[in-house]
Amino acid sequence: MKQEVLVLNNDYIPLNVCNAKRAIILVYLGKAEILHSHNNQTINGILESPSVVKLHHYVKRPMPELKLSRRSIFIRDNYTCQYCGRQTKDLTLDHVIPRHRGGASSWDNLVCCCRKCNSKKGGKLIDQANMKLIHEPRRPRYVPFISIVKYIEGKRNEIWSDYLPTFDDFCFAAEAKD
Repeated sequence: MKQEVLVLNNDYIPLNVCNAKRAIILVYLGKAEILHSHNNQTINGILESPSVVKLHHYVKRPMPELKLSRRSIFIRDNYTCQYCGRQTKDLTLDHVIPRHRGGASSWDNLVCCCRKCNSKKGGKLIDQANMKLIHEPRRPRYVPFISIVKYIEGKRNEIWSDYLPTFDDFCFAAEAKD
């Protein structure tokens, strides 16, 4: 019952991700319907476990705000060094315009960077270090109601991807693939 379930609002907009137990309770209480399910083998036979449920009533939520964090920069850049293109989990954050030159810690000035490129660039500007950015850093326009991590993982799930809207500007990897 630790399986995750995508919860859709009444208008089929992704609203949340919950565990299978919570989703079954929502269905049992008549608050949701199962759109997709998995058959799980149990001692007593086969149990239908939901994968996607849709709420019967619309739930109004304020639009979430995407917070600037290391993790959100790594996800935006798809764990790829924005100077050499190497994809790795061993990354640092780099200020395109170094802080000591007035560069801010903002969406437009932070990029993923491998340690080798970070050492090469140091406290210099990109031109001074003879380096180029693969993608100009920018703030993503789309903010999913579900967490960024769940959104990225959900896009890889064959069933969930049909319900998750595609926003190419969310992460640079999405632009490269589409």
